[in-house]
Amino acid sequence: MTGRFIGRTAFITGGSRGIGKEIVQQFAKEGANVAIIDVNEQAVSEIKNDLTEQGFPIFAKAGSVTERDQLEQAMQEAYEAFGSLDILVNNAGVLRDNLLFKMTDDDWLTVMDVHLKGVFYACRAVQKYMVEQHYGRIVNISSTSALGNRGQANYATAKAGIQGLTKTLAIELGKFGITANAVAPGFTETAMTKATADRMGIPFEELAEATSKQIPVGRIGKPEDIAHAVTFFADERSSFINGQVLYVAGGPKN
Repeated sequence: MTGRFIGRTAFITGGSRGIGKEIVQQFAKEGANVAIIDVNEQAVSEIKNDLTEQGFPIFAKAGSVTERDQLEQAMQEAYEAFGSLDILVNNAGVLRDNLLFKMTDDDWLTVMDVHLKGVFYACRAVQKYMVEQHYGRIVNISSTSALGNRGQANYATAKAGIQGLTKTLAIELGKFGITANAVAPGFTETAMTKATADRMGIPFEELAEATSKQIPVGRIGKPEDIAHAVTFFADERSSFINGQVLYVAGGPKN
C-alpha cells in the first residue's frame, strides 16, 4: 500500500455518510487507519463492512459526539486498536433551519450541541494523545454559512464558533506539533442539502442548478472536493499551516 498517511490513524466524526464518508474513504485509500463515530448505526455498519471487504483497517462505532463518555470511549478504543490518534476530523453535523422568529429552543440547542459541544469534546479528548505523541492534525468542518445565511441563525453561529475555536487551538497546541485548521464548504451535494430542497418543496436538481449560477466555477460542490481539502491540512507536510480557514466554495467569500 502507498499513500501519504501510512502508519497514521484518522478519527472522523460523522464518518458514515456524505462528506464524512468521502473523507474516510480518501484517508483509507491513502494508507491511514480510519476510526469512525456516527449516530447512524446502520450506516456505521455498512461503511465498516464495505471498507473491511476492501482490506482497509477500520474501527467504527455508533455513538453521539454530544455524549462525552461515548466519544472518549470510542477514541480510547481506536487508540488501543491502532496505537495512535494522529488526525481528528470534526465532521458530524445537523441542520435545523428556520427563520429567527420561527426557530425553537430545540432547533437552536440541537445545532449548538452537535457543532460546538461535540467539536469541543472531541478536540479536548484527542489533544492528550496528540500532545503525548508531539504530533497531530485537527481539521474542523465549518461552512460558508459562518459568514451569515438566511434561515440559519443557529447553524451560522455554530460554524462561526468553530472557526474561533480552531484558531484558539492553533495558538494553544502549536508548540506540541499539533496544527488546527478548518475547511468551510460552500453548497455541496449531500443528504443534508437534498433535505433542504425537500423542505423548500422543489427538486434537488432545481436547487442545485439555481445555486450553481451564483458560483464562479459554475457548479456545486461534491463530497470529494471537501475531502481533498481535509487531507491537504492533514498531510504531514502541512506543518506550517495552522489556524487557517479554507473556503471550498467554487469562488471567493467575503
